[in-house]
Amino acid sequence: MEILDRKKTFISEEKFDTNDPSRVSTGIKHLDELLLGGFPKNSIILVSGTPGSGKTILCFHFIDEGIKRGEKCLYFSSEGRLNINLRQAEALGFNFKPEIEKGILKYRTINLEEPDVTLEIEKEMTADNYNRVVIDSLSPISEEPVHVKGSYEIIPSRNGSNIKRYPPISIPATRRHIKRIIDLLGSNNCTSIITSEIPEGSKALSRDTISEFMADGIIKMDIDTTMDRRKLVIRKMRATHHTLKPQDITINYGGIKFL
Repeated sequence: MEILDRKKTFISEEKFDTNDPSRVSTGIKHLDELLLGGFPKNSIILVSGTPGSGKTILCFHFIDEGIKRGEKCLYFSSEGRLNINLRQAEALGFNFKPEIEKGILKYRTINLEEPDVTLEIEKEMTADNYNRVVIDSLSPISEEPVHVKGSYEIIPSRNGSNIKRYPPISIPATRRHIKRIIDLLGSNNCTSIITSEIPEGSKALSRDTISEFMADGIIKMDIDTTMDRRKLVIRKMRATHHTLKPQDITINYGGIKFL
């Protein structure tokens, strides 16, 4: 590895192919370079950060790159604002509407009122062979009760076998929610991004403080208000040598750019 002072980052001297079948491009050239070609194929990447740090925009890049490569993409949004999200993407130069109409990209809102949110996600994922999947955001899913009976939350469902009971809003219940999502993504031969919010001032790597241990990689995004800059750091990426130095980024038309 060679340290390049100009960019204050690590760039591998080893040549890597941008079409390496063991790597999946993030859609951001410099981030691919930092990751030796992109995310490891079939990995589950946690993208976490404070409000306004660029989590969803990184997801836009990831999906846009998949579309350019002719890959089937699936985007789950827990906000339930399809038109608003599409307008936000278009304002940055990502026009997803034609791909949605063609069926290359499927965009689904997560209904948190459903009795078993994970089951709804599973049905959608198994309906087709997707190459790229985004769940934006994991936070409300991990906190959503599946069923409540008396003072206990029942997981996985009211009619499921091997029912386990945990106190509502407990660490075991949250862990079970997240494990179900991770296991589902891991069993479908797709490369995926899950996003998580981080409250201002928190030292955790996710709002649930659990998903960072289960994900294959972590990209943490933040805002440095004193320097009027956004930051991106690769905190974890299995099977990949990478720098831990925070990278300065900016967001404008075209999405995320490294400074």
